[in-house]
Amino acid sequence: MDWMAQTQERRADPRVLWDEVRSIIVLGVNYGPQGDALATLQDKSAGNISVYARHRDYHDVIKGKLKMLASWLIAQAGEGDVKVFIDTAPVMEKPLAEAAGLGWQGRHTNLVSRDFGSWLFLATIFTTLDFEPDTRDADHCGSCHACLDACPTKAFPAPYQLDARRCISYLTIEHKEHIASEFRAALGNRIYGCDDCLAACPWNKFAQDAREAKLVARADLEAPNLAELVQLDDAAFRNFFAGGPIKRIGHARFLRNVLIAIGNANDATLTPLLEARLSHDSPLVRAMAVWALAQLCDDAEFEALKQSYGANESDPDVRAEWACREMIP
Repeated sequence: MDWMAQTQERRADPRVLWDEVRSIIVLGVNYGPQGDALATLQDKSAGNISVYARHRDYHDVIKGKLKMLASWLIAQAGEGDVKVFIDTAPVMEKPLAEAAGLGWQGRHTNLVSRDFGSWLFLATIFTTLDFEPDTRDADHCGSCHACLDACPTKAFPAPYQLDARRCISYLTIEHKEHIASEFRAALGNRIYGCDDCLAACPWNKFAQDAREAKLVARADLEAPNLAELVQLDDAAFRNFFAGGPIKRIGHARFLRNVLIAIGNANDATLTPLLEARLSHDSPLVRAMAVWALAQLCDDAEFEALKQSYGANESDPDVRAEWACREMIP
């Protein structure tokens, strides 16, 4: 099978007896939001966090359940080996889930289910046990292109193709460097991930709220205040996001995202909080503090800050942000 050849080429764990795998069990866990996933985008004083990150880290929640199921399967069979994966290895969950009949890969490249819409975590159990294969699901997108139209950064060059370099989820989570200026306004107040293409899918009218208690959104993560978030130091950041996936991007990258959101907030009263970040140890943070100030300050205010902080700046990227003021229309 093609998937086996590709998986063998990208094997992540040599202890797995890949040649002995007879079946792959694919499971979906619903994490559907209770309300409008995009409602917070209208509140520029708050940060918008992707639905999947508003609760406990799904890796921890689901992996334990996967191991329990895998152990039960072996106990029932009386023999065999299993290995479980939940985004912990280069396993192609989406095409495998489509082959297993859970849904189909939509035009936004994510899996879509007729029962749960776009809100699914995918997990797999590789096993030496034999199971009767399920019927592959068909593509039910039809002529719909709502997900493609919804993307703020136009990250879909064509249906079923994603340019990750333009994807807000990639930029705010995986991307470790400065976010290019061409994408900053489009980020709006999205500080971790993006749900626009998922939320736009018409199949979500059949979606259900998450039933797993640990996957229900924390109230304080549904619309966290940007002014409070930008003041978190490293220890407070780690404490506030303990147990969730946001902590893994680190304090500096998180502040980078928050500062861009503040720059898009059109609230000049936040400038003192931005000025406080001009002395941060990370150039990533200082550069975005400069950019945000350039959006909110008038010329005289920005020039005064430039004289105070910019003159002694050694990092070339931060210096470039100070120099970009005249380029802003």
